[in-house]
Amino acid sequence: MATQAKTPSLCFTHKLQFFLHNPIPACLSLVGNGKGHKKPLNLSCRSNGNDDDYYIDADYQVGDGFSFSGGKYSDGPSPSDEWFKQGKIVKAYTALGSGEKAKDPIFGLAMGADSQAAADVFRWFCVESGNADNPSVILIHGLPSQAYSYRKVLPILSKDYHAIAFDWLGFGFSDKPQPKYGFDYTLNEYVASLESFINEVSVGKVSLVVQGYFAPVAVKYASIHQEKINNIILLNPPLTAKHANLPSTLSIFSNFLLGEIFSQDPLRASDKTLTSCGPYQMKEDDAMVYRNPYLTSGASGFALNAISRDMKKELKKYVDEMRTILTDENWKVPTTICWGKRDRWLTYDGVEDFCKNSKHKLIEIPMAGHHVQEDRGEELGQIIHDIIRKRRFGL
Repeated sequence: MATQAKTPSLCFTHKLQFFLHNPIPACLSLVGNGKGHKKPLNLSCRSNGNDDDYYIDADYQVGDGFSFSGGKYSDGPSPSDEWFKQGKIVKAYTALGSGEKAKDPIFGLAMGADSQAAADVFRWFCVESGNADNPSVILIHGLPSQAYSYRKVLPILSKDYHAIAFDWLGFGFSDKPQPKYGFDYTLNEYVASLESFINEVSVGKVSLVVQGYFAPVAVKYASIHQEKINNIILLNPPLTAKHANLPSTLSIFSNFLLGEIFSQDPLRASDKTLTSCGPYQMKEDDAMVYRNPYLTSGASGFALNAISRDMKKELKKYVDEMRTILTDENWKVPTTICWGKRDRWLTYDGVEDFCKNSKHKLIEIPMAGHHVQEDRGEELGQIIHDIIRKRRFGL
């Protein structure tokens, strides 16, 4: 008999009201079980006629501080499980936490294991495809997304290249340390951590493909390590002065308290952000993969808060710095900008002029939006393959 799928109850606001109007009695403290683990305190609230369990602090398998009943749709295998099986965990970038147990920013409650900084080195999830002896291509997702967004690109590149797609810290299956407890999600931290990750997965030169708001990170890294970069391909990066402000769909996560609430809603944090920036129509199986981090742990939402706040405050500086690097005469990395012209977040105005003035190649993809790899995955995969091939063989 098939297990009936369980739709996540998105009632965080109700749960927040429950806490605000019903303080936790001192007698309801978390009790140790004698094995070094805390016993989860299970509170219930009623929403839409159903009882919804809320875990203050529990192991990853059942969710932690701000999760929705562990985030399980069913007891059977999910698309997220199948994607995870295709990848592996890579340890890179030393964790700099103080060792203090991370607490959530609203109630000050100790978070579960998934929100804690690693004891030594952070864990990154990545999916590799193709022969490791072939030239490496690193596929870098944007904000907010996952390595999963490159699932249609990987098979095409794997024919002639060693393609690697990874989840940034704070996303997907990679570690999501609580901000201020080992990783603060700033551009400089991401640059340093990217260097560490690339050093772990590739000993030779690499080609970089980076999408959206994480483009300044990859460009800054490449500017420091030009000798290690064969090519860099930017997918709808923030290039002009008009791109220096986060769209409202993302900036909402930077708001105090309201941002914390919205970032714990999987539909708002994943579905809405991914579908509001272009023509992408998300299938339910894909949505289950993107929602999974927000369903299983509050850590994903808090990471999104931290990134959004840093981007909202510093994005103009990041864009200006990237423009300076890309137009500097000392920039020697072959650069291509691919632009999905149906991007609802970043206007095309000024992009063509920038590419012309900087002498960087521009490839327009008319039917794609901001998340080019989702809208036109196979087409993009072939474009990337051809760009690298032509430069590799001087065609």
